[in-house]
Amino acid sequence: MVTLLIGKKGSGKTKKLIQLANEAVAASQGNVVVIEKGAKLTYDITSKARLIDTDQYSISGYDMLFGFLSGICAGNYDVTDILVDSTFKICPNGVDGLEAFTKKLQDLSESSNANIILLISAAEDEIPNDLNAVCEKV
Repeated sequence: MVTLLIGKKGSGKTKKLIQLANEAVAASQGNVVVIEKGAKLTYDITSKARLIDTDQYSISGYDMLFGFLSGICAGNYDVTDILVDSTFKICPNGVDGLEAFTKKLQDLSESSNANIILLISAAEDEIPNDLNAVCEKV
């Protein structure tokens, strides 16, 4: 399942993501992966989660992020949850391409049995209508 945490900057999305990541680690029988741009969540996310900084791997754009997430799922069969902070900082195209990216992630989520949560810094009316079903407002 793919979930979008949407809200404008300063609305508490990152706090919600931290809470969800720590809850996922407590409930998971597998691995929880948190993807971020820059190493700012190091002390907020439990050390039992795998924290990955996209800057270390020069990831930029939806295609590169999708390939990276696919590689994580392919290389580790017991990933249960993937949480992505600051999606639009990693993918500077913003809303353009988000719908196609989300559809590809839905297929990845189903084939790997992993829950994927994307943090999206945007107003609700900026999100394409087809994605509203998977959006969770913060």
